[in-house]
Amino acid sequence: MKRWSAVVAAVLLVAAVSLMISMGAAAQEVIRVGADTAFPPFEFVDEATGEYTGFDMDLIRAIGEQMGVKVEIVNTVFDSLIPALLLGEFDVIVSAMTITEERAQTVAFTDPYFRTGLVIATRPDNTSIKTTDDLKGKIVAVQMGSTGHFAADALPGVGRVDPYQFVDQAMTAVIIGAADAAILDELVAIEYMQAHPASIKVVGEPFTTEEYGMAVRPSDTELLQRINAALAELRANGTYDQLYEKWFGVD
Repeated sequence: MKRWSAVVAAVLLVAAVSLMISMGAAAQEVIRVGADTAFPPFEFVDEATGEYTGFDMDLIRAIGEQMGVKVEIVNTVFDSLIPALLLGEFDVIVSAMTITEERAQTVAFTDPYFRTGLVIATRPDNTSIKTTDDLKGKIVAVQMGSTGHFAADALPGVGRVDPYQFVDQAMTAVIIGAADAAILDELVAIEYMQAHPASIKVVGEPFTTEEYGMAVRPSDTELLQRINAALAELRANGTYDQLYEKWFGVD
């Protein structure tokens, strides 16, 4: 009887240790990432696989691997990302979000991971719009809550600023003539121009300089440090450059 009790105790001990290991691994390892997955080439849905893909998605997964955590993407419209982060719906925003002083009053940004700027997109047959000065009296489409939205609101003399929930809706407004032009990030505009060369053109050079950052709640200082450390390592070991070349070609 004592021998049988010892066997049972040993089995229970192994089961308990296994449970503790599995619970520890589970507790370790999911970071929920908020992203507006309608912003190619940074985040979008691969039509063939249904998976979230793009530069940002590859980068945060590489950061997760470097940190030893699993990354779970939570699709959220752009202007709801910061409120949802603060409510705890996810742990970090990775969504081509420009670092601004206003946003930095609410969230904590990582080190910058991408530099870009705003451009004007219009129809190829529109020869009257070349600079922001030419937007006076015009209808300008933007993505709601984006820096393109903020920039359009600040331009003097713009006829009307029409905010859309998704950037592709803003671009569609330009294509069908509901708006004269759109203001958006350079590489996103180029992506749309390449996909719709008969309907969209990018005019001029970027008229702003912006940097993207990942955002966490201000109280999550340890997470911020870990992400920054992982990002620095990816830059040092060449992974960042490989991802940049994959999505944008050689800089």
